[in-house]
Amino acid sequence: MEIEIDFTKSAQDNANEYYKRSKKLAQKREGAEKAVKELEEKLEKIRKDKKAAPARRIIKTVKKEWYEKFHWFFTSNGMLAIGGRDAHQNELINSRHFEDNDLFFHADIFGAPVFVLKDGSVADRSIREEVAEFAAPYSRAWQEGMNTVDVYAMKRNQVSKSSSKGSLGTGSFLLSGERDWYRNTKLSIIMFVKEDRLIAVPPSTFDKTKTEEMRYVKITQGNFKKSDAAKKVAAKLNYQDIDTIMRQLPVGGFRVE
Repeated sequence: MEIEIDFTKSAQDNANEYYKRSKKLAQKREGAEKAVKELEEKLEKIRKDKKAAPARRIIKTVKKEWYEKFHWFFTSNGMLAIGGRDAHQNELINSRHFEDNDLFFHADIFGAPVFVLKDGSVADRSIREEVAEFAAPYSRAWQEGMNTVDVYAMKRNQVSKSSSKGSLGTGSFLLSGERDWYRNTKLSIIMFVKEDRLIAVPPSTFDKTKTEEMRYVKITQGNFKKSDAAKKVAAKLNYQDIDTIMRQLPVGGFRVE
């Protein structure tokens, strides 16, 4: 250890200088030790808080397609069907997404969404039945506890917003001509997860496309509230986005199998 001595000062002055320096160093050391101790205490508190905090629910985000703002599914042969969640969406589907080659589906009950099968005019009867089977549970029939409901299909030129008295109100349509009927359509939905996306389909579609390893639930009418049913679906499918599940459910009570 090297010690510098100022020969212009006396030995006592040099000793006093080193005493002052050592005192300052001691104070700095005490301050540093105190800072280290406080930091260790903070880190320990963070560790304890982290252990005590409930695990956060991690939800994977999946890019939404344009049709996912509606009720939707792809038939067993890959055709897209979309349905309105409310009167405004019914209007949107009619004005923007209902084209000449499409088919219009509606349950024969007051309070039912509009469903459109894209390019439905070329679909065979079995495919149209799938769409009728999907339109049925989202109608008021589910809320009313009905076991079945009739559903009909019509072409683009049979559906209008105008009558002799003027334009019809939101969610109302003028229908003309013969209807293609699907009588006594049962009410149930199948849900499963594919590529992190929750998918709802009618049972007939699922039966034609399912694989042995698929995990799924069947949803029918029952006594569960929507929120409770959604939690049960989430647990069975290991899918944590409760809001998305609730958006896919009809209005009424539920049973989850």
